[in-house]
Amino acid sequence: MAEPDATAPVAVRSGHATDVGRVRDHNEDSLLDAPGVWAVADGLGGHAAGEVASRIAVEVLGTLTDREVTGPDEVVAAVAEANERILAAQDDHPGRRGMGTTVTGLALTSGAEPRWVVFNVGDSRVYRMGTGGLEQLTRDHSEVRELVDAGLLDPADAATHPMRHVITRSLGATPDVVPETWVRPVEPGEWFVLCSDGVTNELADDELARVVRDATEPGAAARALVDAAVRAGGHDNATVVVVAVDTPHHAGRG
Repeated sequence: MAEPDATAPVAVRSGHATDVGRVRDHNEDSLLDAPGVWAVADGLGGHAAGEVASRIAVEVLGTLTDREVTGPDEVVAAVAEANERILAAQDDHPGRRGMGTTVTGLALTSGAEPRWVVFNVGDSRVYRMGTGGLEQLTRDHSEVRELVDAGLLDPADAATHPMRHVITRSLGATPDVVPETWVRPVEPGEWFVLCSDGVTNELADDELARVVRDATEPGAAARALVDAAVRAGGHDNATVVVVAVDTPHHAGRG
């Protein structure tokens, strides 16, 4: 678990967990749990080195800790750089053609009034847990999501639709991939859950919310979510990063 930074304008704690699951023979997920930036990347391409693509994504995003992040532009530039490096790695190693990755996460802006920059490419997700319960902040870039948005598919049928695993946006696919971004204020006591689809394909949102509510620390919440996803089937790699904003009088959940 990352310790809170007492010098930062926002007191943030975080923790993470990952598991290969019960079916896959290696873990293609990568994660980032660093001061001011957190991310989950789900590699694509199997033995075409999806884990290489996801690792590149989080390594490049990790450089944001050394830069001044004032808004979405810096995050978008880092994602574009990651995409360029993944495409270059495909060119340098023909056996890696077809590799790619989703990436989703949070960055905390600098300045007197920090803001969250939420970003996403693909179908990994960022959720927020606040006083109003659990809400999904990101939008899946998937065939199913597009069908739902177009009114052609009932959201209740999305979890079992045969196209549910087909994504429409990923790093490593084309040179012009741009993440969706959202900027939101920082609120004391809010928690964020960043996760790969190996978690959300196994756990319904209400189960995810229950696990987070029962946890006292971000690291414990991340571990509990991954363990629950593996117990529920573990059909894919499962990765979670949990980020919590302390209340002024922090004591556990606050």
